[in-house]
Amino acid sequence: MQWMGRRESSNTEEGGSGGGRGLFFGGGIIGIIAAAIYFFTGVDPSQLLNQVQQGSSQQSEQIDTRPGGSVKDTPQKRFAKVVLADTEDIWTKLFNDMGKTYVDPKMVFFTDGVSTACGEASSQSGPFYCPGDQKVYIDVSFFDELQNRFQAAGDFAQAYVIAHEVGHHVQDLLGVTAKMDQARGQVSETEYNKLSVKLELQADFYAGVWAHYEQKVKNVLDPGDIEEALNAAHQIGDDRLQKEYQGSVTPDSFTHGTSAQRMYWFKKGYETGDVSQGNTFASADLE
Repeated sequence: MQWMGRRESSNTEEGGSGGGRGLFFGGGIIGIIAAAIYFFTGVDPSQLLNQVQQGSSQQSEQIDTRPGGSVKDTPQKRFAKVVLADTEDIWTKLFNDMGKTYVDPKMVFFTDGVSTACGEASSQSGPFYCPGDQKVYIDVSFFDELQNRFQAAGDFAQAYVIAHEVGHHVQDLLGVTAKMDQARGQVSETEYNKLSVKLELQADFYAGVWAHYEQKVKNVLDPGDIEEALNAAHQIGDDRLQKEYQGSVTPDSFTHGTSAQRMYWFKKGYETGDVSQGNTFASADLE
């Protein structure tokens, strides 16, 4: 992806603060990592989403209070800011076309742990979106994990992760998140998992829509970029990770979708660029 020297979003901050309660929407990664750890170690993923590593207290002393400021503005952070800026441009245009107003989300860079409007989270949670404060949270060291642990190399694999989390913000603005929140506790765990899969696949679709216009409007994709995103989607499928960590696959526990489903919906978004074709909740056969 051609990103160096391009506009970086100013809607970023270091650290994070918040209180209250809400749901984390991790999309490409948060629940997947938690599930992988659960299947591998038996640790309850919810415990991981409600803990903060000791380093978070040290981090708070290093916060740069300038808008978008950073103590150490690494290439990974600058890349994330460029991707976020592109999502702002593209989703603002798409929302205008729908007669709606797009509200830019914030991106929070953190190390080890962070406090959000959805509760406490550690870096082990992976990147996630909190609808309670409309912020995307990311420890950029995850990008190294994406390449080394999940075999999903390439800058556009990273862009896919960010675009997916922004996809959850799009769902929040369109009212999908509120419906998911209402469904929680009203349906069985198995049925809620099915709804969660559809939510995550729709965020994959929105990431694909963004990639469509990233190329059509901005013309910044390099050969092989889409393949990098598709590989990332494949590597974090529920079925592949369950097979790897527990040796078998239990579809009723899926929360993000299979590798094939995730690749399918990202590719559909990329090929069509049509937001209206992403109603995964109305799709009887997600593949």
